[in-house]
Amino acid sequence: MTKPSAAGNDNAVRSGLHRNLSVWAALGLSVALLGPSMAVNINPQAPAGLVGSAVPLVFVFAMVGVLVVAHSFARLSQYISSAGSVYGFIGATVGPRTGFVGGWLLLGTYIAFAACTAAGAALFLGGLVDSLIDPVLPWEVVGGVVVTAVGFLATRPAKAATTVLLVVELVTIALMLVVAVVVLVRVSGGGGPVGGSSFSQLLTLPDGVGGSALFAAMTFGFLSFAGFEAASTLGEETEDPRRSIPIALVGSVLLAGAFFVTVTSAEVLGFGTSAAGTEALVSSSSLVGDLARDYIGGPIGDLVTLGAGLSAFGSCLACTVGASRLLLAMGRDGFISTRLGDTDSNGVPRPSVLATVAVLLVLAVLMRTFATDDVVDIFFWTATVGSLFLLVAYLLSLVGAARFIVTSRAHTIPAIEGLLPFGGIAMIGYVLYRNVWPIPARPYDLFPYIVAVWAFVGLMVASATPGLARRIGERLVLEDH
Repeated sequence: MTKPSAAGNDNAVRSGLHRNLSVWAALGLSVALLGPSMAVNINPQAPAGLVGSAVPLVFVFAMVGVLVVAHSFARLSQYISSAGSVYGFIGATVGPRTGFVGGWLLLGTYIAFAACTAAGAALFLGGLVDSLIDPVLPWEVVGGVVVTAVGFLATRPAKAATTVLLVVELVTIALMLVVAVVVLVRVSGGGGPVGGSSFSQLLTLPDGVGGSALFAAMTFGFLSFAGFEAASTLGEETEDPRRSIPIALVGSVLLAGAFFVTVTSAEVLGFGTSAAGTEALVSSSSLVGDLARDYIGGPIGDLVTLGAGLSAFGSCLACTVGASRLLLAMGRDGFISTRLGDTDSNGVPRPSVLATVAVLLVLAVLMRTFATDDVVDIFFWTATVGSLFLLVAYLLSLVGAARFIVTSRAHTIPAIEGLLPFGGIAMIGYVLYRNVWPIPARPYDLFPYIVAVWAFVGLMVASATPGLARRIGERLVLEDH
């Protein structure tokens, strides 16, 4: 793999960002934003309702699909190490205006996911606090503490923030893996509260369930991997980014995939592979927490809840870091204000961080005041909107990857690899189709329009300010050499 050029290092110096992050720090940001321990405690319920005991099979297929997307990101990051991530990748391969729209979509993704994971942290941590003290704390108070803590950590140097993210998520993953191993060992020995479960049922579709149900369930598996690309937003802060970022991108998908398959196997076997077991899994309020109480007992269930809350907190922090880096890249090109492109003496883009936190707080207040008083609603609504933002941004990046691999002579990538992005395009196209048809119930039917309006605004900004698009193009050309 090629080393960063002198120009690339000069770019990092001029931008104010410090190249002091290792591959492990980049991997930590990707894993933390992906939040596998939080996802595995919620997301398997929807696939279980479609394919029954074959939930692990869903995650195996989803991992393969996401690896295609990760491959495209990894290949592009070897030649383009812009802090704008999708914004930089698409701008260099498709065009500056499309690149701006892609970055605009990814910015919306990070903000929506920051709100989603802040709500998740308030839900899990608030529930744990409520079980320990009296009187009950409103979720708004817990959420406010979460956002304040996120804002504080996000204004620290990125190396410190990514260390916190990595530790928080790894501890949570380890805790859930302990529960999963206990469940798998007891079930394999014929013990545990639920009997009659078979490992062979995990990778085969139940009678009467066809391939269409499997592909429909894969939409939820695909969304469980959302966020693996977070490491690419640190392209200008990572040591040897053309080596470290691809490793972090593909590594986060492989690690998360192995975790998902292992834990979902324990969840399915732990609840039971019968129809009654599937119904219990779908209706559980905390999948791993309930398994911990049933198979281990004691306070382990509360520890799992704490872990899920910390995972959500880590994801919120990672989303805030990712959004601030995108604002930094856009601000340097004159978006809204050039102050968004400033960094402090530690290399932290403080104005962009504070702007991100402010938007997050305003969004939370508006939703709480005019839409719902239920934190669960806020969680699922923002998760859905963020997922749609992300899928469209991925689609644009895959188009750019295919074009770059097939037509560009500025690389040594085999042209045959240009076929891989088309597989990802087909996968994402189907995921988007399943999110808009059949028409979902309200308010979910409104979310595609929110995404369309957001994308249209980004396109209008790029079209109405040609100087902005020109500066983006010039910067991308500079950073690509």
